[in-house]
Amino acid sequence: MFTTRPELRGTLGMVASTHWLASAAGMAMLERGGNAFDAAAAAGFTLQVVEPHLNGPGGEVPIVLHDSTAQLTRVVCGQGVAPAAATIPRFRELGLDLVPGSGLLAAVVPGAFDAWLVMLRDHGSMTLAEVLEPAIGYAQRGFPLVPRATETIVQAAGLFRDAWPTSAEVYLKRGDPPPAGSLFANPVLAETYMRILGEAAQAGADRIAQIEAARRIWYSGFVAEAIDRFCATEEVLDSSGRRHRGLLNGDDLVGWEATYERPVSYDYHGYLVFKTGPWGQGPVMLQQLALLKDIDIGAMDPVGADFVHTVTEAAKLAYADREAFYGDPIYTDVPLNTLLSDAYNDHRRLLIGDEASAELRPGHPGSTIPVLPPVVSEDGPEPAAGVGEPTLGRLGEARGDTCHIDVVDSRGNMVSATPSGGWLQSSPIIPDLGFALTTRAQMFWLTEGLPSSLAPGRRPRTTLTPTVVLRDGTGCLALGTPGGDMQDQWSLTLLLRLVHHRLNLQQAIDAPMFHTEHMPSSFWPRRARPGHLALEGRFDAATVEALARRGHRIDRVGDWDLGRLSAVGREGTPEGTILKAAANPRHMQGYAVGR
Repeated sequence: MFTTRPELRGTLGMVASTHWLASAAGMAMLERGGNAFDAAAAAGFTLQVVEPHLNGPGGEVPIVLHDSTAQLTRVVCGQGVAPAAATIPRFRELGLDLVPGSGLLAAVVPGAFDAWLVMLRDHGSMTLAEVLEPAIGYAQRGFPLVPRATETIVQAAGLFRDAWPTSAEVYLKRGDPPPAGSLFANPVLAETYMRILGEAAQAGADRIAQIEAARRIWYSGFVAEAIDRFCATEEVLDSSGRRHRGLLNGDDLVGWEATYERPVSYDYHGYLVFKTGPWGQGPVMLQQLALLKDIDIGAMDPVGADFVHTVTEAAKLAYADREAFYGDPIYTDVPLNTLLSDAYNDHRRLLIGDEASAELRPGHPGSTIPVLPPVVSEDGPEPAAGVGEPTLGRLGEARGDTCHIDVVDSRGNMVSATPSGGWLQSSPIIPDLGFALTTRAQMFWLTEGLPSSLAPGRRPRTTLTPTVVLRDGTGCLALGTPGGDMQDQWSLTLLLRLVHHRLNLQQAIDAPMFHTEHMPSSFWPRRARPGHLALEGRFDAATVEALARRGHRIDRVGDWDLGRLSAVGREGTPEGTILKAAANPRHMQGYAVGR
């Protein structure tokens, strides 16, 4: 199987992410004696600086971690909640039937900062100043802009000039977008982090005391005050075509904190796969595994028509259940035990036939009646978020994608995290802070009675979905990808190729990828494309023709367009444990490092 680069193998530690500078920052922590949790935090903060079109300090992050010493696998929920003022009647008063995909109305509590700090406090070993050092350095002294970041700024330049002047001040210095490869700095963001460190240092020399102080500064100190002031006073043009102020305020921030949760898991052929709860789409990957468990995937060509068809049809069924049942489990009863049960999936598996299905077909788990959101025609408004990198909206605003980080250290600790939100192109820069707010509330429905309907204090049903896998009680794999609704399709395909076809990490990532857009998009304007199947151009003609004959509506894309997967792993040998890593070559940003 062709690969673009080798699978990395070593013994000290491995970091894989969507940007080489973040991977290097994480590896620097391991080289200095830190653990996987220190490395992941350093990489995460660095990604906020060097991939500002894909995430930012005002965004969110779900984290799945495995602490080998404590023999503990847990989720850190860094997904902020809807503001107290964010109600369906309030949006109806504004004449809206969807939450805008950009601006300030879609802002929820920014959760990434607290999630990284909670993990660092409880599982890390280094100080906040140490893990923030690379991010501050790049924000202060500059970093080379990747071409996709420049393209995003170019796309949004008109919006910045005409409507978002605070963003123009940061990203259109001298009036024009910075060229690809040029050094770009965000000194205001650097000052924000240095002020946090300076104020936190007043708590004393204790590492944990400083982390706790930094958390208070962000959610009730000068950061929260700046967010409150900006949302209350600025009327911002958004994707509705009108100007609105934000609903988020300081009280929403001071009352929120990142939380630990038990992950949801599924045993697939001896691999115990851990995901977030149904406030994210993570369990949809587990549902696909449950559907495929008794199908002979290993007998199928990993790039052949049978494999693509079977995996795609399982995805359609699982994602239909996501639409009907998933939401914040604090507020809605999600029948996960039934959705992952053998009996339920034995019945659902019978729906995977020889022909491509065209309908959205949720199941009937027990007495729970499926309730589907309104369907937006595929011929509706221009979609807000495409596959892979951001795409341009009808008002000139580009919508964001996501980042990913995987880390493993010599002790067997593992972290998988998928930071996102706070995209430079989706909300204006807060001038006192140097970053934008998340627009994750666009994933709520403004229809009453759905599991993912908007309500104050609820978490939006995010698409962010990191993965950790254990075998015989030991961490063996951490993986993930950006890509919105496609994340749990691409990650699933990677895992299947590893388990059944014995590809190495790099081979599984490099192999031709595919996905369906059959279900409603999680992003404004929530468009669905029933029956569509996207295939990279490297699939051979016979495979494409066979899939078309089965009724799939084929979209041929570029040879290297789908997926931005990364992964790290551990492999036991008679001589000792080998650590390994791989990263995605698509879009020329992702890299793995290790030794």
